[in-house]
Amino acid sequence: MTGPPKKDIRFIRLRTVINKTGLSRSTIYNKIKSDSKYFDPTFPNQIRLGGGAVAWIECEVEDWMLSQIEITRS
Repeated sequence: MTGPPKKDIRFIRLRTVINKTGLSRSTIYNKIKSDSKYFDPTFPNQIRLGGGAVAWIECEVEDWMLSQIEITRS
């Protein structure tokens, strides 16, 4: 198999996203809800794990955080 090297993929649950970003639960869900006035199309979407469980991909959350730093410092 060829191509770019793959990042280590890790699923993280809501509590970890809250701790990493410092955002509240409601803010996170408002960022991913397309009809919210706080919708942020750059915020990573959750993925369904089954049985009602959802998670985010850790590197996507971290990439979003880095992009927010770049936006505010440029």
